[in-house]
Amino acid sequence: MTASEKVRKVLRRSSLRVLKSCGAFRLVESTQWRRERLLILCYHGISLQDEHEWRPFYYIRPQLLERRLQILKDGNFSVLPLAEALERLSRRDLPPKSVAITFDDGTYDFYAQAFPRLRKLGFPVTVYLTSYYSNLQCPVFSLICSYMLWKARDKGTSILEGLGASRPVNLASAEDRQRAVEEIVASADRKNLSGIQKNEIASRLAELIDVDYGQIVKSRVLQVMRAQEVKELAQAGVDFQLHTHRHRMPPNENLFRKEIRDNRDYLSQYAARDTKHFCYPSGAYRPEYLDWLSAEGIISATTCDTGLATVESNRLLLPRLLDTTGRTDLEFESWANGIGHFLSSGRRARLAYSPD
Repeated sequence: MTASEKVRKVLRRSSLRVLKSCGAFRLVESTQWRRERLLILCYHGISLQDEHEWRPFYYIRPQLLERRLQILKDGNFSVLPLAEALERLSRRDLPPKSVAITFDDGTYDFYAQAFPRLRKLGFPVTVYLTSYYSNLQCPVFSLICSYMLWKARDKGTSILEGLGASRPVNLASAEDRQRAVEEIVASADRKNLSGIQKNEIASRLAELIDVDYGQIVKSRVLQVMRAQEVKELAQAGVDFQLHTHRHRMPPNENLFRKEIRDNRDYLSQYAARDTKHFCYPSGAYRPEYLDWLSAEGIISATTCDTGLATVESNRLLLPRLLDTTGRTDLEFESWANGIGHFLSSGRRARLAYSPD
């Protein structure tokens, strides 16, 4: 973060404290302006162990999620199922302070950490499930490689012989670790390795850097929910929607639509047949994707662009608020009531994240 960004953050938080103390939060949340807008919350992961320390932009502690949900409960926000919220947004009859909650990817930490907390408060939720790893029962390859190298960050320099890394890796360097991950993943892709074969590479990496891979696998860190867990949560009311099969969006129309169809086929077996909502993996999209999604019967698609959805919003480019470890409760509350919109740059959030 640059010095100017730090200054802007301090000023923004100071402004929010003043605005809340003078009653502006309550004033804005009660306006017709806020009633005509839908806040779609986006979460990726809720830590099982220390994932929020590894990637604070993607993972938050379960205690932080509890606080966020309690803010919504205590503030009497209208937490709606996504499909209902979008229908009412189109009809211009949203209830006051409308919010929809979404989780990307469908990792096991949602099952273990997020769902019990959502159920306790009676909040509906949509999970955009990427399905390839759901049947593999092993960690997502690129993510587990990154996570293990981070776990070994105090172990000096390592030679990752035979894994594709071009030179020794200084494990204390985030840049070196990232380079190694990219090279290992690229090497596996060039060899067209299966998920199981990639898991063998991950196990070998763990040996070379002296990390207990068996314990990591047992913990279910960075694993997608298994079919039976998906089925269980679907029966309990969780709305599962589309996120591609392999968390990728090929620039070729046929391959892109195959990702949707494979994803939909999986969900139809274990979760739901009414899959018409989609989330762009990593928040990235291209203009041509919109026509391809429409051809597959998709009626809404969420991004990671920051903002509130309105009746004028393109339904295939819906903004959300990505909640992160670095966001304070006050900042979260400001977005829930609407004031955050006025202090935001409205920038697109591009995520360097691909669980494959």
